[in-house]
Amino acid sequence: MAINYSFGLPLKQHFREFIYYQGLLLPHEIARIQKFWEAEQTIPATVDGDQSIRQDLRKSSVMFIENNPQNDWIYRRRAGAAIKTNNERYWFDLLGFHEQLQLTRYSAGDFFEWHLDFGAGDISVRKLSITVQLSDPNDYEGGDLQFMINQNIIDAPRERGTVIIFPSFILHRVTPITRGKRESIVGWVAGPPYR
Repeated sequence: MAINYSFGLPLKQHFREFIYYQGLLLPHEIARIQKFWEAEQTIPATVDGDQSIRQDLRKSSVMFIENNPQNDWIYRRRAGAAIKTNNERYWFDLLGFHEQLQLTRYSAGDFFEWHLDFGAGDISVRKLSITVQLSDPNDYEGGDLQFMINQNIIDAPRERGTVIIFPSFILHRVTPITRGKRESIVGWVAGPPYR
């Protein structure tokens, strides 16, 4: 008979692969954020935190939302949702946003293959990933945020204003857009290395 040796660690009874809150942003707030988009500040999306462009893995456009007094409410709202989720579900050591929030646009043919937001180097401090749905789900087809959970593919909610929070080590993707465009805010809450 095998005997388990307990270290007396607290157990995470309420862990979930992803959490979502609907209506975090109101329609007038979403419209205000969507007006941030400026073509001259837009760049092709990169992968792995190393600024490499790999259009076989990820094809979309991004621009960054500067963390300044004018945009503080956007960061504050994301931080509040992250802290609430972390306190209820994950208990990670968090320090704050390590990178600027990204305003992301997927147009027809754009996608992001299966990936983790966590990895080596600069992205090794990512603990929680946050996505905020800005587009009306009727304005595009495809573009589903999906999670791979124990070989099951699960779609995240598409409702406008929904925030989705998940550990950065959860496998996920965005399926190809076949019509219209999908816009979202993407960000990562960072903390000290796992130990």
